[in-house]
Amino acid sequence: MSASPDVRPAPRSAHAHARRGGRLLVGLVLYAASVALLVRAQLGSMPWAVLSQGLTRVTGWSFGTATVVVSFAVLLCWVPLRQRPGLGTVANVVVIGLLVDPFLALTDLLPDPLPLAAAGGLVAVGVVVNGLATALYVGARLGPGPRDGLMTGLVARTGRPVRLVRGSIEVVVVAAGWLLGGTVGVGTLAYALAIGPVVHVLLPRLSVPADG
Repeated sequence: MSASPDVRPAPRSAHAHARRGGRLLVGLVLYAASVALLVRAQLGSMPWAVLSQGLTRVTGWSFGTATVVVSFAVLLCWVPLRQRPGLGTVANVVVIGLLVDPFLALTDLLPDPLPLAAAGGLVAVGVVVNGLATALYVGARLGPGPRDGLMTGLVARTGRPVRLVRGSIEVVVVAAGWLLGGTVGVGTLAYALAIGPVVHVLLPRLSVPADG
């Protein structure tokens, strides 16, 4: 008699990992798309994108290459902070770095220059998509992105409030990017003001429970 096929459900742990992995991947893809939208609007990018823009102008690298280089540089800063990367950390570097250039190429299909109303709409959509993406990949609980880990590591080592540490990091990053030729503008300000509230609303709703 032939053995009957095993139709038992996969262990809960396998379902949990698949669920988290799916949220992580969707979040990172959306994050890359949101970066492209904000850059294409040309009204000022999010802080770390300003730095990547500046590096592309100085070095001639693609935006994606600059993003990967910045990510690895930030990861090196984890060493003295005793931060440990997770699967989500590595995926953050690879997925966003690989996808942001293709998404930017897609946005090149839009009219140039964009009407101001359309550019403002791209900023609004980009901020909301970025907040959704952040809630998804952070909520997957598979390890922080390089920049998130830098922030949490500094908070742990200095005892300073999260808001102060994050704000200080982003001021330094924006200033460096601007000096290198990155675009700073109303979009940068809109992102800085809106991303916190957006993530605050979405993260509790999209986080995977700690036990599943």
